This record gives sequence, structure tokens and C-alpha cells, in this order.
Amino acid sequence: MSLLRVLHLVGSAENNFYGDLSRLYAGDCLRATANPDRYEFYIAYISPDGQWRFPPSVAREDIAATPPMSVADAIAWIIAKNIDLVLPQMFCLPGMTQYRALFDVLKIPYIGNRSDVMAIAAHKAKAKAIVAAAGVKVPAGELLRRGDVPTVKLPAVIKPASADNSSGVTLVKNFSDYDAALQTAFEYDDEVVVEEYIELGREVRCGILVRDGELAGLPLEEYRVNSQDHPIRNYADKLQQTEDGELFLSAKDNIKAWTIEPSDPITEAVWEAAKKCHQALGCRHYSLFDFRIDPQGQPWFLEAGLYCSFSPKSVVATMAKAAGVPVDQLLQIAIDETLESRRAR
Repeated sequence: MSLLRVLHLVGSAENNFYGDLSRLYAGDCLRATANPDRYEFYIAYISPDGQWRFPPSVAREDIAATPPMSVADAIAWIIAKNIDLVLPQMFCLPGMTQYRALFDVLKIPYIGNRSDVMAIAAHKAKAKAIVAAAGVKVPAGELLRRGDVPTVKLPAVIKPASADNSSGVTLVKNFSDYDAALQTAFEYDDEVVVEEYIELGREVRCGILVRDGELAGLPLEEYRVNSQDHPIRNYADKLQQTEDGELFLSAKDNIKAWTIEPSDPITEAVWEAAKKCHQALGCRHYSLFDFRIDPQGQPWFLEAGLYCSFSPKSVVATMAKAAGVPVDQLLQIAIDETLESRRAR
């Protein structure tokens, strides 16, 4: 049986931060899922200047030692290698949208959600509007641009419309703090979401896995928040940096986040809401959603994070492992779904 030629799409066309984040996850994935009897892995690394490289690993020194290519030359390289499948590992907006769309044009299938779905999910206000129309509860809110005056009652959460990892997010309790919070959010995006604060409760993340065409809810992940001194998650809850500049995941220590037993009373309600979100947004293969649980146990949709790197530390992979599906098997399930949907088309 011939090996499946898989191209890992790594890096960032936007900045080095997203490039480092991509390398972090992709490196873990490559190590955890390597199977020389099944796969032939290749790496495409895109840098912020738009150039492509095909290094032997995602180590900085290997990337630096690999000659850069133009887009045209990179496409020729990919076609010459007869790549069967692409695994997107890019977290910047161009990586989640434009670079996925490129492989649609090349008619090379890729794991994960389509570029148009990623673009919608990356914009928090658009994603909220779509899932609300499907009957999922969302916090009342508004989308602001510079100069607009917020009208949402306090307390309110202010966040950039298209930023990840809780960058620029602020909980505002007093009107005197509105301006500073808006200024912080506008540093990350030209549009800002202002929404009512949903009282805790709990905060969870729910993964949906597509297997044999059916939607399956994965064990929920709960986050350490409390109404007294830590009412919302912040950047430090998710990512930190070592002294040499390497990123590491701070939410993977069973202190800031942990897996909930499926018997937990909130699980079924969250699964039901997450499946509605998955279908409303047009997701495929897998999906991931954040929910706030109010004191009455009602889930409220916060945002969608529709990517999985297939690193053991990736949230979907962590949830799948808790359900008895190791990361190498999770990747194979996603590959089967990707290739089957292509054959069906």
C-alpha cells in the first residue's frame, strides 16, 4: 500500500507570533502522529513576507537554512510531490482563510473547516448572529467601530471582533472604564464586540467530532474562573513565553483547565447547543465552541475556534483522548472523513 503524502501547512503570513504558535503545535503533531508505514510527511512553512519554504522540520534553524520560494515555485513543488492531503497548522487569519482557499483551487483536499467557514467563525459578531438564528442563546451585544458609543448595560465584556487567545479582552463594570477598555480592544482590530457579561456559573469548551458522517460530542473542558477575582479568562490563562522567546501552553496543567466527566449535568445541554452551532456554521470534520454556563445551568455561546492541530496538547485532541481516542487515531478519523467527502463529491 502506498504512503499517504501529507503536507503540514505551518507558519504565518501575518507575524512571527502566529508563526511561533504554529511551530509549537505543528512540532507536537509531527512527533505524535509520525507513522512511516502509513504517512509521508512534508512541511510547508510560510513566513510573514509571503515566501514559502519546505524545511525538514519546524525547528528555527532548519527553517532558516531552507531556501525561500515564491508562491508560483511553491505550487510547482507541491504538484510535483503529488501531495494527497493538507493538514493546516496556521493560526493567523490569512492562514485560516486564504491559504486554505488556495488548496481548494489546486483541488487538493485539506483536513478541517473550509476557508469561508473559518472567515465567519473568526469574526465573533458574525458567528454569534448565525448561531443565534439557529436557536442557540448568545449574550446581547453590539459591534462597534472607532467613534461609536457603547449602549450595552454593565457589566459588559469588550473584545476585538477577530482576535484569539483573549487578546484585548476586558470586563467593564464601571462606565468610567469603558474608554480604556475600548482603546485596548481597538489595538487588535478595527471592530470591537461589546456584550453583556453572563454571570458565573462555569465556563467550558465543547468539541464536536464527525465520525462516519455523525456528530459526536466530546468530553467538555472546564476552565478555572470564578465570580470573585477571576471572572473571565485572559491571555496568560492560555499562552506564556520562555526566556528564549519560545511559546508554551499554560492552559494544559489541570489547574487552569480540566476535563469534565460526561456524566456531569451540564454535558448534554452543551452538546446539544454545540451540535446546533456546528450545523449552523457549516462545519465539517470537527468543531470547537466556548460556552458560558449561567447559575441556572443555561449554556451561552461565546465564540467558535474551528481548528485542531492534531497535537496531543490541542484541545480537540485532549478531549478525544478523554473519550478513548488517541491523537493518531483522531488524525486517521479526520483523514477518512476528508477523503470520503472528496470521493462523495
